[in-house]
Amino acid sequence: MTKTQIIHRSRPWPIGFPTPKAAATFGAGGNSGLGDANCMEQLLVQCATAIEANDATLVQQILWVLNNIAPPDGDSTQRLASAFFRALISRAAKSGTCKMLAATVASSSPSISTHKFSVTELASFVDLTPWHRFGFTAANSAILDAVEGFSIIHIVDLSLTHCMQIPTLIDAVASRLAGPPLIKLTVAGATEDIPPMLDLSYDELGAKLVNFARSKNVNMEFRVIPSSCTDGFSSFIEEIRSEQLVQGNNFTNEALVVNCHMMLHYIPEGTLSSISSFDAAGSPNSSYRTTFLKNLRGLDPTAVVLVDEDADFTSNDMVSRLKSAFNYLWIPYDTMDTFLLRGRGGGGSKEREWYEGDLCWKIENVVAQEGAKRVERAEPKGQWVQRMRNAGFRGVGFSEDGVAEVKGMLEEHAAGWGLKREEEDLVLTWKGHNVVFATVWVPTS
Repeated sequence: MTKTQIIHRSRPWPIGFPTPKAAATFGAGGNSGLGDANCMEQLLVQCATAIEANDATLVQQILWVLNNIAPPDGDSTQRLASAFFRALISRAAKSGTCKMLAATVASSSPSISTHKFSVTELASFVDLTPWHRFGFTAANSAILDAVEGFSIIHIVDLSLTHCMQIPTLIDAVASRLAGPPLIKLTVAGATEDIPPMLDLSYDELGAKLVNFARSKNVNMEFRVIPSSCTDGFSSFIEEIRSEQLVQGNNFTNEALVVNCHMMLHYIPEGTLSSISSFDAAGSPNSSYRTTFLKNLRGLDPTAVVLVDEDADFTSNDMVSRLKSAFNYLWIPYDTMDTFLLRGRGGGGSKEREWYEGDLCWKIENVVAQEGAKRVERAEPKGQWVQRMRNAGFRGVGFSEDGVAEVKGMLEEHAAGWGLKREEEDLVLTWKGHNVVFATVWVPTS
């Protein structure tokens, strides 16, 4: 081989990292440098880049190192890296000459499993950390402020957590001095299996909620509309719009509140193809998200609450998505370790297994999937704020009582959680890093 034919290949690990042979000697815990989050990230990025370049030899070397330094039962950084390791194996299995290699490695790697929760289990699950409770508390406070004086409250619930927010809202509504109004709860019965998953039907869940409301002397109507986030909840919005047309002026004392809890980022970013129900608000060049929000504005809601993760998984480049996900999803792994250290006892390990099983599903979806199968497409708060304004909404913020409730809830959890206000919005933080945002919107005049 002549000089001009020599191929210069960068090392698959940073300077100072061990070769595969050395990694075997050190093992998972023998060298503290191997567990450093920055070094883990560099290895994962190098591996992802090699997979995209279809360089099976380099992929093999890096996967070998990762397999030795990122055990699935290690500390939080190791478990995080292990989840990305498995996601990269899944990605490699779809990439040309890496397929056989990935199949060999995958045979010795634990598979990703998600748990189907009972209602009681799911209620406890979302109570582990403020990840969901923050949004529940902020949203319920905003909803109560928005519906003051209305005799009928129509809640349109687009929620990832299967109405786990609603019992607390029923409790709050029941204690109103003016007497509890009628609550109409309309739920999107999404067909996709997105964690956390429930082990009972929405009809059964609705019956439980109606019975709970009755025990609080609150009248409740429950309805589920089969729908899908893949087409921007088109049939769901159309059904509500049709109901408004039939009812006509009978809506004068009914508050319509749309509660969006970590669900809108599952709406595709792509442009519309041909969705007849969106013709009035969208065009073939509009994105599903833009068109969904414009159609939501067409319902003229009393208020819209939007809660979601403050992350960005939208890049078309897998390596960029991996970096973004790694630098965001360390947070739930870290919070889970902190939670368990506070003495949850023997049940903690099972809860962590469920919790991190759902996180592994998310990571695999971000890293390994493309096209319609890649549904985890979170956008940062600034993007959603601009989308809402463009759709004809303005932010109204949270009351001081609402902020005080959120602060009180956070005091029940570990000291690393915090709250900050950004203009009208609230942001949940962990050790100073943004985690989840909550916003409240009303139609512009």
